[in-house]
Amino acid sequence: MPEAASTAGAANESAGALDGMRVVDLTTVLMGPMACRMLGDHGADVIRVESLDGDSTRNGLPARSAGMSGFSLNIQRNKRSLALDLKSAAGKAAMQRLLANSDVLVTNMRAAALERLGLGADALRSQHPHLICCRANGYGSGGPYRDKAAYDDAIQAASGLSNLIGRIAGEPGFVPAVVADKVTGLHVVEAVLAALFHRERTGIAQSIEVPMFETMVAFNLVEHYRGAVFEPPEGPFGYDRLLTPHRRPYPTADGWVCLLPYNDAQYRAFFAFVDRPDLASDPRFADHNSRIAHIDDLYALFGQLSVRRTTDEWIGYCDEHSIPAARVMDLADLDADPQLAAVGLVSIAEHPTEGSYRYVADPVVYSATPTRLRRHAPLLGEHAVEILHELGYDAHEIDAMRDEGVIIVPD
Repeated sequence: MPEAASTAGAANESAGALDGMRVVDLTTVLMGPMACRMLGDHGADVIRVESLDGDSTRNGLPARSAGMSGFSLNIQRNKRSLALDLKSAAGKAAMQRLLANSDVLVTNMRAAALERLGLGADALRSQHPHLICCRANGYGSGGPYRDKAAYDDAIQAASGLSNLIGRIAGEPGFVPAVVADKVTGLHVVEAVLAALFHRERTGIAQSIEVPMFETMVAFNLVEHYRGAVFEPPEGPFGYDRLLTPHRRPYPTADGWVCLLPYNDAQYRAFFAFVDRPDLASDPRFADHNSRIAHIDDLYALFGQLSVRRTTDEWIGYCDEHSIPAARVMDLADLDADPQLAAVGLVSIAEHPTEGSYRYVADPVVYSATPTRLRRHAPLLGEHAVEILHELGYDAHEIDAMRDEGVIIVPD
């Protein structure tokens, strides 16, 4: 697990798997910025191109200073910031020069807006044939929804996820996490890595489209296609075990616990612990298919039996018998979780302007190319001069761009 140092980027630390790759992050809010942050965690030189006002997430509260929200401290790490007026001729020219010196462009701008900025798919392929262009959008460009606006809640509703919640709760709802953005962001990372590997083998770059709607429909259908996967259908959509209202944390003698015996041996051990060994031979619960067919009865019974033991007793017994179980934790309680502490998922880092903050590491462990904190989240436009120098601009040209309001250079 990577460690957060007080100063990022020690020279003696190993380079990441994407060291030497430059990614242009022309995205907003969460999906794209999260994906590009992950690429930056792997060592890519991620240049975040923002408007002169900065991304909207910069200005959320709480914050210690303007434009540096708590949300942005982790989502914008391992990036350099270039605040650029892409509507100006000079800004467009700088963007083209940046893309000519980059490997990947990730954007979630709509196709029409990209065309107006000279960043349409055809133009990019013509001008920068080496460039991998990944556009993460709401709906696939080949369908009638291609121009619809899309945010996480809308995609949860459109993809069937909200209705799945309704089948349990009695009315549709939303997962209390921006799950559509984050799932789609993971697909962006996977797609960019695959395209980079393909280009390394063949020398051929490609365009990628990652639509939120289609991604979440595919995500939801993995377990919920069930009998509807056959043609003609052999049954309805939906995995019954997940769609009973009794699938929930269960009350114990002193709290709440998740209990999930899964195989026959685990169920025998479970029923023995609550002094009901007879239930293991009940025809309704004798094997996996019978249990799924009677899942309402089974999980309702869990809620009646769970109160016979304390949470500690449940956890101890389940661990002893390899039965999946977990305490119901509040997010605030996770700071003291011994597993998270041992692996160092969250540590304290020192931002040069924002002070101490909690750094949430990449949870994946790599033996040869560990991810790590290389750069703290940047101020808006913090690296403008540095990046433009790298692109061949001289000091006079950079000063002129600043004076004309094409870039922002923070004090």
